[in-house]
Amino acid sequence: MTQASTPYIPTLDIRRYDTDREAFVAELGAAYREWGFAGIRGHGIPQGLIDDAYDTFVRFFALPVDTKAHYHLPGTGGARGYTAFGVETAKDSKHFDLKEFWHIGREIPDDSGYREVMPPNLWPEETPDMRARGYALYQALDALGSRVLSALALHLGLPEAYFADKTDSGNSILRAIHYPPITADDIPNVRAGAHEDINLITLLVGASAAGLEVKSKQGAWVPFTSDADTIVVNIGDMLQRLTNHVYPSTTHRVVNPPGEQARKPRYSIPFFLHPNPDFLIDVLPSCISADNPNRYPEPITAQGYLEERLREIKLK
Repeated sequence: MTQASTPYIPTLDIRRYDTDREAFVAELGAAYREWGFAGIRGHGIPQGLIDDAYDTFVRFFALPVDTKAHYHLPGTGGARGYTAFGVETAKDSKHFDLKEFWHIGREIPDDSGYREVMPPNLWPEETPDMRARGYALYQALDALGSRVLSALALHLGLPEAYFADKTDSGNSILRAIHYPPITADDIPNVRAGAHEDINLITLLVGASAAGLEVKSKQGAWVPFTSDADTIVVNIGDMLQRLTNHVYPSTTHRVVNPPGEQARKPRYSIPFFLHPNPDFLIDVLPSCISADNPNRYPEPITAQGYLEERLREIKLK
């Protein structure tokens, strides 16, 4: 494993979770304690499934603006369907991000107790294969995220299945992002301003271009462009809170590329893994000590925390 003290974010093979579990769990936990980020390879998600999802999303974003706007749902915080360019703004940023995106959520029955906060998905008529392709990737990333959480549970001294019944109806989101070509120089906006994610963990399927940077504990911005077979997995604010900052939710951004590279579009697909909406985010007792007293004595539900944060980034 790459040493955490070096300016390289570790990449680990998750197949070792089955063949060398104790060492893998220790190395994964150490990576997250230092970086809040790690690369995961050997994940078993077929490249064809990823390519198919990218294909349908690229075709959707190529549609006319008026057509895409038909799939925007006002007042929902962008929970499902389309969010236009120039809306999302990183917390405390003066300038909106240079992106548009599409959200797919969990498919649940209409009589589910979570239906009020987890609306049905929208599926565009113009790209009819999005439902099959997009949701197949959603399910694959959901399963991979559950494996990562199982390993982290063990690292925290919890039962392996600790997170299973707390995320099986999670309000998780697959976000397909389009960063259009940048046609003006010296603009203050960046493709994604410095931010932390809201959820438990985020799984990022290899972006179509470089640009992701992670802020180290020493304050340096470290580029993290993963190999094609690697999925970037990072800690979100909910898991940071649950673990009392044992796992940090690390600041990251997507910078504008130099020169002619800026004239090309960029696409990426992060999967934001959330707990069930009624899960109470209450600091784990094992993460409280004399050296690390409880930073969050007042617990909050996952849904309450999500809504609070969506207002901060101007999606609600």
